[in-house]
Amino acid sequence: MDIRKVKKLIELLEESGISEIEIHEGEESVRVSRASAAPVAGVSLMAQAQGTVSTTAAETGAEQESPVEADGHVVRAPMVGLFYEAAAPGKPAFVTLGQTVRKGDVLCVIEAMKIMNQIEADVGGVIAKIQVENGDPVEYGQPLFVIREA
Repeated sequence: MDIRKVKKLIELLEESGISEIEIHEGEESVRVSRASAAPVAGVSLMAQAQGTVSTTAAETGAEQESPVEADGHVVRAPMVGLFYEAAAPGKPAFVTLGQTVRKGDVLCVIEAMKIMNQIEADVGGVIAKIQVENGDPVEYGQPLFVIREA
């Protein structure tokens, strides 16, 4: 894959507001993500060194795997942004530790590019862990909650 194509992908990512894009051309592939500047640097370095482009989280260090939670289902951040436990300052948190939630209930809000994105439970159960603090920045794939299925 030509480096000009990779640069064009980066431009499209910046213009569109999406957080990640992955393209495959034959045996070559490239993934560009807003989660970290590392994939972009990894793409450039690899393209120059090998003449091909193929980046993965292991090669770039963009994502760090967390150990699988034995306590239940892990809800991960679907995007990069700021974590908020409530709809507005002074409002009650969407969920608290030990609270029972149903599939589709709002767990939190992640602010990305001035847009408030509601994060919903993808399983029902009890909130066993809340792994981030209100106002913390979160990365793509970062564990937010552990839900012990009922």
